Amino acid sequence: MNKMVFIKMLVVSVLTGIILIALAAVYGILVSRESYREDAVKSISDSYAGSQQLIGPILVQPYTQTVDDVAIGDKGERRVTSHKVESSYLIFPSSLNIHGAVRPSERHHGLYKVTVYELESHIDGTFRIPASGLTGQITYGVPYLALRLSDVRGIVGSPTLSANDKQLQITSVANDSAGSWKPNLQALLSGTPGGVPSSLNFAIDLTVAGTQQLSLAPVATTNRFELTSAWPTPLFDGKFLPRTREVTGKGFHAVWEISSLAAATQSQMTTQNTAGIDSIGVKLLNPIDPYKLSDRAVKYGVLFVLLTFGGFFLFEIVKRLPIHPVQYLLVGFGLTLFFLLLISLSEHIAFAAAYLIASAACIGLLTYYLCFVLRSVVYGAWFGSMLTVLYAAIYGLLISEDNALLLGSMLLFVLLAGIMIATRKVDWYRGSAELMTVKAAQSTVPPPPHPED
Repeated sequence: MNKMVFIKMLVVSVLTGIILIALAAVYGILVSRESYREDAVKSISDSYAGSQQLIGPILVQPYTQTVDDVAIGDKGERRVTSHKVESSYLIFPSSLNIHGAVRPSERHHGLYKVTVYELESHIDGTFRIPASGLTGQITYGVPYLALRLSDVRGIVGSPTLSANDKQLQITSVANDSAGSWKPNLQALLSGTPGGVPSSLNFAIDLTVAGTQQLSLAPVATTNRFELTSAWPTPLFDGKFLPRTREVTGKGFHAVWEISSLAAATQSQMTTQNTAGIDSIGVKLLNPIDPYKLSDRAVKYGVLFVLLTFGGFFLFEIVKRLPIHPVQYLLVGFGLTLFFLLLISLSEHIAFAAAYLIASAACIGLLTYYLCFVLRSVVYGAWFGSMLTVLYAAIYGLLISEDNALLLGSMLLFVLLAGIMIATRKVDWYRGSAELMTVKAAQSTVPPPPHPED
């Protein structure tokens, strides 16, 4: 290979590295903006209410058990002493039904929008209270219904609770001694004798505010959760997906039916394993996350630079028209500036509009500049058309996440095929020698007039 072409390839490689460093700096800006958004979410959560998880209700039965300890004295005599042990046990509902309407809204923190909601719920179900099975001297305390809400600051108004058609008062507590479970809401059942088999029906009306995410724990033997909302782009997560769901542009309707045979919630609550308790979840996601799409776009920036610089190099070989390294560098910075414009514009307007404005600005600037660099309006317009097709193809990859790999593979194949077809008749050895000759000639001959001349 001719030394001149080898040096040119080396210079282009160094320039490509410089532009990739600039792309890395733009990516760093994107990461910092994402962290600012997370700070905004945290700020809203701290002043409004965080993501909510509702566990319960559970029936807690406190009791005191007198335990006899037998000791043998030095002379073989038996000594009996007694001490009392205070504890409690959990009774899980036989059935639990939650009907809720999730009403979304937005809160603003600077440039950032954070999705919040209010859950208006009606909770009902039944307890079948068996015999306790405890032996010895047992004194039962006052049982109570207990619930846990992740952030009690989200309680809106005054919730109501009734048991066997009797209104009960809900109070807030710091913690409880019921094993590992730490409820923060409870209602005393002063009229229910502990340890006696009976049936208890309950009903709760509760409105809860939260940020972005809602979780419900299936604590009963048979659980049925039904949620509706006007939010059109929910993400159903957690351990269980809805049995039936309908998601439209006007919102969603989802129903979960979960048995205790499928959920480990009850065993997790009785064996000190409540950190990752089985639950269903709904996240209110934005339909288009500008930072996520910008992140993917910046990662395609390498493709922009390689294709453009590769096109310039082939143009030098095929058309025997040298391009100065400074001109490579300016075009590379123009390509990099597109991503910075995209990130900044998408914070203020819709992502599609931001992409259109940023791409139109950069394509227009580069096309105008290349008309002079390539000394031809036709060549400049050709490169501008190539960039337009490339920007449009990348946008298609961004909005079609499910088919991104397929579309990306097809795009690369088409680009490679185009390059191979365009250079199929190039004699690289002769072309490199001719390029060096042209450069030597152009050093003594005045350049042709610019397009505007």
